[in-house]
Amino acid sequence: MEIGRFFTKNGGRDEGKQAPRDAATVILLRDQTEGPYEVFLMRRHRNQIFMGGAFVFPGGGLDDADADPEIAACTSGFRAADAKRLLQETDLPEAIALGLFVAAIRETFEEAGVLLARDARGSVVDLSAPETAARFSSYRLELHEERLTLAELVRREGLVFAPDLLIPYAHWITPEIESRRFNTRFFLARLPEGQVPVHDRMELTESSWMTPAFALAENEAGRIILMPPTLKTIEELLSFSHTAQLFAAARSQRIGTILPEAFRTADGFGIRLPHDSEYTLNVGKQPPHPGGSTRIVREGGIWKARSV
Repeated sequence: MEIGRFFTKNGGRDEGKQAPRDAATVILLRDQTEGPYEVFLMRRHRNQIFMGGAFVFPGGGLDDADADPEIAACTSGFRAADAKRLLQETDLPEAIALGLFVAAIRETFEEAGVLLARDARGSVVDLSAPETAARFSSYRLELHEERLTLAELVRREGLVFAPDLLIPYAHWITPEIESRRFNTRFFLARLPEGQVPVHDRMELTESSWMTPAFALAENEAGRIILMPPTLKTIEELLSFSHTAQLFAAARSQRIGTILPEAFRTADGFGIRLPHDSEYTLNVGKQPPHPGGSTRIVREGGIWKARSV
């Protein structure tokens, strides 16, 4: 799951305010021998009320187990203080801060089959051997059916989580116009060697590696659906020619909270981002950014990035 649909089928009427649920989303990337790097996107089932048919990054809500104080024993020295510092959220409760990294690891494994963990030698786990792939595929099913926790999995296999492989990138909060809201931290992660992502075939119906330019072109043509936070994120990825450049920029940036402001358009609705010149919310206002879009509007049934 990614952050909310932004506008409900009732036309945006508020059905009762709800505190946004903490969530984590992982932008999974891989370099190519030639050409631009690619991002992994998965398509949600068309019949789902929540973002049905949209192409999304792996991710979902923070579970109670993700924030269990005992989870720190599985993080190989990565502490809650490290999580708060990297997220740039000093006021965040420690259990939540560390839990967001754990949620990112869990959801990436549950939804995409990629496990950000290390073995006893300190190497990122390799799932390429057929018997290993089959065993971990069974673990995924047990996780979905809640017969196993991720902490139990890594203890059984003698692994530890690898939260250091996650780089905090962005922080989005679903607009208040939505009844279902998420407080989502976006992370970058490079695809580990010896692992092949596969969508879970339950909530997701297909998956694909796409260059940022291709994904944006497919959305513009109406052949895939990208929701506003996914669309804006992929637009930003265009600025970087390879993942090393992107990761270096992410490590040095200031992460500002993005609380979009909803507004009506001739076609229905749009959102202004905090650096839009007409953004009016008292919290989160940001100075203008050079280049890139400042708002996302729905035109002809397609979300499109626009500048004002």
